[in-house]
Amino acid sequence: MKKFIFSLALMLTSLVAIADYRLIIPQNPGEGTSVWGSIVAKEWEKKLGEKIVLEHIPGANDIPGFNKFHNELQKDPKVIMLGHGGNGESYLIHNVDYDYKQYDPIGLQNLTIVVGTRSDNDVTKGVRFGRASGTNPDALSITMMLCGPGKTIPEYAKCFNEKVKYVPGMKGNERKLAFIRGELNTTRETPAAYLKYYKGAEYKIWFNSGILDIKTGKVGVDPNFPNLTFNEVFKQTWGVEPSGDFYDMYILVRNYRDVLQKSFWVSKNNPNTPKLREALIAMTQDKESMATIEKETGKYPWLIGTEVDKAFVTLTDVTTKKSLKNLVEWTSKQFGQEAFYKDEIASKAK
Repeated sequence: MKKFIFSLALMLTSLVAIADYRLIIPQNPGEGTSVWGSIVAKEWEKKLGEKIVLEHIPGANDIPGFNKFHNELQKDPKVIMLGHGGNGESYLIHNVDYDYKQYDPIGLQNLTIVVGTRSDNDVTKGVRFGRASGTNPDALSITMMLCGPGKTIPEYAKCFNEKVKYVPGMKGNERKLAFIRGELNTTRETPAAYLKYYKGAEYKIWFNSGILDIKTGKVGVDPNFPNLTFNEVFKQTWGVEPSGDFYDMYILVRNYRDVLQKSFWVSKNNPNTPKLREALIAMTQDKESMATIEKETGKYPWLIGTEVDKAFVTLTDVTTKKSLKNLVEWTSKQFGQEAFYKDEIASKAK
C-alpha cells in the first residue's frame, strides 16, 4: 500500500511538472496580438520542449486580461502574460492593477505599428479611423500628418475635430471588416496583422511608427518599410521634421505602446524564468524559427531578460511631466476617455 501511495504521488508530481504553459492574451482570437502570439508560441515551444496553450481573456481596453493575471493567474508558475500596446498605454494614464515592475520579464520584440489607407483614398480630405485599444497614438500621428507642423496643442485639437473621424467602440475584427468594406478609409495594425490581412493593390502603407533605439531613447527608422517611418513621411509631406509639444506627447505614448507592444511576463522570482528565457534566446538564435517569424512579422530586434528591464528604464527616463500632463488632458478632452496623471511614472523627468 505504501508503495502504491508513493507511486501515485510520483505520478501526480510528474503530471504537475509537465502541465502545459498557458499564454494569456488580452484580446480575442484573430486580433493583432493574438496573431503575433500564435506565431511566436509555435516556435518558442519547440525550444522549450513543452506545449504553450493560448488563453484569450478580452475586455475593455484589453485591461481585464492583464488585471486577472496580476490578481490571480500569476500564482501559477506556468502562466505567462503576453502584454501588448494597449496595456502599455493604459499603464501610462489609466487606473490599472498590473505593474510591469512587479514581474519577471521574459522578453519582448521591439516593434512598430503600420498605418495604412485604401489606395483610392485621398487622406488630405479627411480620415475615418476606428478606435480600439492601443490606437490613440496613431490618432495623434494621423492628426499631425494631416494638420502639419508648427501648431499649438489647441490648434491641433481644432484640426483633429475637423479632419479626423475617430469612430469609437470598434473591436479589431470589426475594424478590419469596416476597412475592407470601405466604411473606414484608414487602419492600423501590427506588421504581422497588416501583412496577413491587407495584401493587394487596393491597400497601401501610409507610414509606420518607427523603432525606438533603447540606448539613445530616440525613435529610428524601420528597415522593414524603407522611407515609410512617420518622421520620414512627415518631412516628405511638409518639408520639416515633426517637433513641438504635440509631437513630444505623441512620442511619449508611442514609446510605451510600441516597446511594450509584444512582451512576455511571469510572476516575480518564478522558478521557470531561467528556462523560459533560455528557450526564447534559443528561438531567436535559430535561423529556421526566425525565418518563420520574420516572414509574418518583419525583422525586428528582440530584448530578453534584463534587457527588458533596461528598456523600461529608458522609457521612464524619456518621460517628461509636461508631456504626460498634456497626454492626460488630450485623452480626456479630445478622445473622451478617462485618464489620470501618474506622477510616479514621470518621477525622474522634468
